[in-house]
Amino acid sequence: MWSSTSAYLDRLVLLLLMAAAASGGRAAQPVAPSLVETIANIQPKMVKIYGAGGLRALEAYQSGLLISAEGHILTAWSTVLDTDWITVVLSDGRKFDAKLLGADPQVEVAVLRIDGRDLFHFDLNQAVEADAGTEVLAFSNLFNVAVGDEPVSVQRGTIAVKTRLEARRGVFETPYTGPVYVLDVVTSNPGSAGGALVTRRGELVGMLGKELRNALNHTWLNYATPISALRPSVEAIRSGKSVVRTPDDRKKPARGLTPAILGLVLVPDVVERTPPYVDAVLPGSPADKAGIRPDDLIVLVGNQLVPSCKALCKELEYIDHEDKVNLTVLRVQEMREFTLQAGRDDK
Repeated sequence: MWSSTSAYLDRLVLLLLMAAAASGGRAAQPVAPSLVETIANIQPKMVKIYGAGGLRALEAYQSGLLISAEGHILTAWSTVLDTDWITVVLSDGRKFDAKLLGADPQVEVAVLRIDGRDLFHFDLNQAVEADAGTEVLAFSNLFNVAVGDEPVSVQRGTIAVKTRLEARRGVFETPYTGPVYVLDVVTSNPGSAGGALVTRRGELVGMLGKELRNALNHTWLNYATPISALRPSVEAIRSGKSVVRTPDDRKKPARGLTPAILGLVLVPDVVERTPPYVDAVLPGSPADKAGIRPDDLIVLVGNQLVPSCKALCKELEYIDHEDKVNLTVLRVQEMREFTLQAGRDDK
């Protein structure tokens, strides 16, 4: 004789079997997180970054996203990072001094590091590709609305199209011409650069780009760079390549290089961080022989970033005047590398 409990269990099993048969034996599909849940899950992975101001009253702040539990941060390469004092603020309001590990100017990406552990973060290997029409959320500290433990802004929209980037920032060309997601949400705002683009479910899709104007019609372009286009550079930087050295780990030679020795005349250094544009090249000089031209923007000396005239001059001081030096310049939309050597007779 079955007990009442056993009869209840038998009935429950029968009902479950009937339900499984009605669904064709398929397992129940996971329930998508609500919009509130997605936002709550992403906010702890976002950071606010504070550093140097740039030319033409550019803001001294931008956004970033944590990409490791130990405090690695992915962000956009910009003049904000042109300082020895970078501050990162987490979603809970904690402040950290950050170190610039390195950057890749060609894809306009940089990696910072703070002294953290067990931090909420994105896994770049879990990032997804998205198609036109995908609903997305853009997280960023636009207009510096979050200065402490306030949440960063969240904008909701869709991906309009995935295409290649052909645009200009102000009067200067952008070096990155790879794939981008063009968005129907206004993300081209001060402070948005380095923010995160995620799907409605919270899957990482891309990093928000800088303020950018279309070269053809001069309208502002809202875009994000796919993580797949950034991952190789990020991995290279984290492995120790393109590492920015600290000033005290090198010794200056008895006679270092200068722009004049190389035959470079830079634009007037009239503001705090004037970009190192070439104003003129002296005929017959090492720069002239190498093929450097006026209006070239010098972005790297060796593998070291030189975002200003002062930074360029300082970096050259560590290279002996008889040694070869590799300069990477941005010419229109193309990165070019030149090898220069002044020689013994150059003064």
